[in-house]
Amino acid sequence: MSEGQAGQLHYALFGIKGSEEWAAFKLKTRALRTADLKAYPELPDTAMGFIDPDQNCVVFVPESDLESPTQRPSLATNSDPLPPAASQHFALRTPNIQAMVRFYTEDLGFILSDVVKDDTGQLKACFVRGNEMHHTLALFGAPVSCFDHQSFETPGWHELKDWADHMGQLRVEIVWGVGRHGPGNDVFFMVRDPDGNLAEISSEIEMCDASRPVGEWKHEERTLNLWGKAIMRS
Repeated sequence: MSEGQAGQLHYALFGIKGSEEWAAFKLKTRALRTADLKAYPELPDTAMGFIDPDQNCVVFVPESDLESPTQRPSLATNSDPLPPAASQHFALRTPNIQAMVRFYTEDLGFILSDVVKDDTGQLKACFVRGNEMHHTLALFGAPVSCFDHQSFETPGWHELKDWADHMGQLRVEIVWGVGRHGPGNDVFFMVRDPDGNLAEISSEIEMCDASRPVGEWKHEERTLNLWGKAIMRS
């Protein structure tokens, strides 16, 4: 945890599995200018950082150099522990979506899963992945550059319900959902943290193989929620 400005990304941290994958990533990014990471002393010496077109810092580290997470006490309000919820993806809003998608796919090597376009063919959103999970990062075209949300994967429907019950016990209002996204096909709900940032609990996200073609979706509410209303960024 660290203090920072609400609505802004401190930095994003990605772990890369295996020495061969790490060597391939270093080769892929050898011509890119790296970021100065002195402001982040908690990062290992092997960390490599880059600044995206919106001035967000994204950091990559060999997974073997990341410390194992410490055990934290349960936040459950009764005797039953909360179900697991692992980090799934995060999302950014950007007025420079074309430059952002080029940076993350062509420069850093993320894979494009799905795009959202309006009736004129203009790109409005895209979803990119770093492994088989449908998206590691979502980019939404918007008038301003800011953090959009962080999403956490829980094992299934029953665990999603348990998380919703937990939010109800805390009197934290669900502001969007329960719904199902088109891109990714995951079920979800969203709440807001005390700073107003969106946080998502998600389950059943699509897993993609290497041969999966890029999907294209229409820019409309139904794309972001097959079951109803959506939070539109543009």
